[in-house]
Amino acid sequence: MPKIIVVTSGKGGVGKTTTAINLGAAMNFFGEDVLIVDGNLSTPNVGLHLGSPEVPINLNHVLLEKADLFEAVYEHHSGLKIIPASLSVKELKRIKPERMKDFKRDFRKISNYVIIDSAAGLGNEAVSAIRVADEIIIVTNPEMPAITDALKTIKVAEQMRKPVSGVIVTRVKKNDIEMRPETVKEMLEVPVLGMIPEDECVQRSLSLKDAVVHTHPKSRPARAYKEIAARIIGVHYDSDKDKEKILERILKKLGIRSY
Repeated sequence: MPKIIVVTSGKGGVGKTTTAINLGAAMNFFGEDVLIVDGNLSTPNVGLHLGSPEVPINLNHVLLEKADLFEAVYEHHSGLKIIPASLSVKELKRIKPERMKDFKRDFRKISNYVIIDSAAGLGNEAVSAIRVADEIIIVTNPEMPAITDALKTIKVAEQMRKPVSGVIVTRVKKNDIEMRPETVKEMLEVPVLGMIPEDECVQRSLSLKDAVVHTHPKSRPARAYKEIAARIIGVHYDSDKDKEKILERILKKLGIRSY
């Protein structure tokens, strides 16, 4: 049965949209049919991340009953399907985020896995996205303010009787300052699905307007997202075998492509 996963966070700026996009891209890498929906209506970024900032029909048109949901679906060159939201602020006052739940059945008709990138925080937009979910994934950073806000989001999801499958911890530097995975798990009382290392290639993928899974497929962040996706969809993935070979690294530094 198709599954709707809402990727959310209690705090902005933790890498939620980057995670939603790369999780979807990693699932698609394993052959899954994936739809990414930009449920962050006030500050949408999915389209920006994937090179389609403005499209003729978007989620805002659908929620305003100006278009059919299926008209707002676009296909990325990788095979990912996306439903972007509008960058315009003119329609925000008239949009009702709570109408998202009315399209739950239609979302399921489009793809086997639907990933909704929620607004950050616990406002109406975020709560409206959570209502659509079959399960929730929380994105956080290994620092106390982000963990505290993640805990609030988990409590709200539990009150709404929405299962939290776990947390993805991003921007991991593995230094002596940040919180350890076992501490995060103990505080949040949910599984840690994966740790995404801090890496310049994530920023580079943003400038290239694509997922790091596509732009730097053998990088540490890309392989970390693939590990998480593989566990979610139940397929085998050997991250070590997917590493960039030493020869490939040398040739890349010399500006020579390997075949």
